[in-house]
Amino acid sequence: MLTILGKSPSINVRKVLWTCAEIGLPFQQEQYGAGTAQSVTTPEFMRLNPNAMVPVILDGDFVLWESNVICRYLAGTHARSDLLPTDPRARAQVEQWMDWQATELNNSWRYAFMALVRKSPAHTDQKAVAMSIEQWNRHMSILEAQLQKTGAYAVGEAFTLADIVLGLSTHRWISMPMDRPALPAVNAYYERLSLRSGFMQHGRNGQP
Repeated sequence: MLTILGKSPSINVRKVLWTCAEIGLPFQQEQYGAGTAQSVTTPEFMRLNPNAMVPVILDGDFVLWESNVICRYLAGTHARSDLLPTDPRARAQVEQWMDWQATELNNSWRYAFMALVRKSPAHTDQKAVAMSIEQWNRHMSILEAQLQKTGAYAVGEAFTLADIVLGLSTHRWISMPMDRPALPAVNAYYERLSLRSGFMQHGRNGQP
């Protein structure tokens, strides 16, 4: 059986949990990490992932880390071409938005989230908080424009892996104690995702 290593509150662990829910894939989970921290520095864990970050999956003797890659692996292994298309262009569109979430969108919200939710003593620079919020809102406006274009999900009419990673980021944005612009397509997207049991269990579940 698939084993998922990582605390459930971690947004990156939740990507994998939601993907498993969409596939209907049974798994066991080991709650690695202190509190909501994503870093695990025990020697045992670092032998699995030298980056010391969750999630990590164990699929038999196969070890894999990096949350978006794990989601792609699971969809591919279980032939879920609805979540990750096999056509190169369609797949590239899904992966484009997944990678944008990981590299651009996530980086924009990190400082504000650490300051306003985690109350991190290392994130108390109010100018940096304001800049992070501004960049986060700007990136969510990019998603707004894309959703206005598709009218439904990140790459079109059908739900894909891109919506798992973007859906969790959208939930975090909506949950934050901060000023946000009115983004009606994003709000409609959030409600559309809320019709999926996996999102309600692992996304819109009271955790930012």
